[in-house]
Amino acid sequence: MLFLGRASNYKGMDILRHTFAFGTEKNSEELRAYLAAHYGATYDHVALYHNGRSALTVALRALVPKKSEVVVTSLTCCAVVQAVRAAGATPVYADINRETLHYGRVELEEVLENHDDVSAIIIQNTLGIPVDIAELEEVCREHDIIIIEDLAHCAGVRYPDGREVGTVGRAAALSFGKGKSIDTISGGAVIFLDKDDKPVTQPKKRPYFSETLADRWYPFHGRMIRTFYYLGLGKILTAALLKLGCIERSADSRLSTKTRLTHWQAKLALRQIKKLPKKGRPPLRDHYFVEDRDELLKRLRKLGYVFDEIWYDVPVSPSRYYKKMNFDEEACPVATEVADEIINLPTGVKKSDLTTAYKIIKEYKIDE
Repeated sequence: MLFLGRASNYKGMDILRHTFAFGTEKNSEELRAYLAAHYGATYDHVALYHNGRSALTVALRALVPKKSEVVVTSLTCCAVVQAVRAAGATPVYADINRETLHYGRVELEEVLENHDDVSAIIIQNTLGIPVDIAELEEVCREHDIIIIEDLAHCAGVRYPDGREVGTVGRAAALSFGKGKSIDTISGGAVIFLDKDDKPVTQPKKRPYFSETLADRWYPFHGRMIRTFYYLGLGKILTAALLKLGCIERSADSRLSTKTRLTHWQAKLALRQIKKLPKKGRPPLRDHYFVEDRDELLKRLRKLGYVFDEIWYDVPVSPSRYYKKMNFDEEACPVATEVADEIINLPTGVKKSDLTTAYKIIKEYKIDE
């Protein structure tokens, strides 16, 4: 069977390397130093956290005035909204265009016409599809607005003008969570690129033992779930592991700006970052717009393609938190429509493994 989530597709050596990884404080120091050098920052302007939303919160708290507004794309994760709120700011959703799954100049200017307190924008580069950064920079200069880059989907990607994501804004936040560009099951980093900003303090508090244990064994449990899917028991095993606290849904991760990344995950993250393509990288996931998505996913499952883990089946995912996101569907009609139509495909597999899936998706594909 073929799964969409990258963490579920860990292979033998990857599982062993992750489960039995050992790290020291030196590994965390090496990761901080590498990130500083790579993105053009100084060592004391980089810090590591237990998850990406915590890193993003640190960036926002340092740069954004409380009670101001922060523009986020309307096709996003609740973690981004949570980070904005944790910083004492208010998220403002900008509608997207279907080509980039992100807001562009037109959508941003429309938001700014109706909101006077915007102090920053978060650029997400959804699924690793780069936005036209130059046009967004121009708007931000005109309105004296800060750019914060969220690299969860796009570490290693380059913008159309050739610059690498994470080198343009005032700060950048990385996530090392499940299925992200850098995947150590959880983790994150913040990078402040303006050397005049205050240095950031590296947290010392360790994650809870239960969190570390769940992170360590997640690839092994993912492999178990894959095996049980062959027997028709995948969902039952997943529910049992969640109930026992052996695994955790990504969106449920605890926000804590005082909790650091483990040293062993820092070691694994650095290993992956060093392997990023030098000339950019493909999107994190491919996508299509389809009709009757539920029916399509059911057909795909019967053929061994488990693609239910869609980014994003609601505009601000996951659906269990959607009502708390205060999302105005009428104000963001494109994102609302896209969330009903989008289907994701993995990019880290052979194209030949997806041949049958492509044929079926073609039957449901919406012509643009």
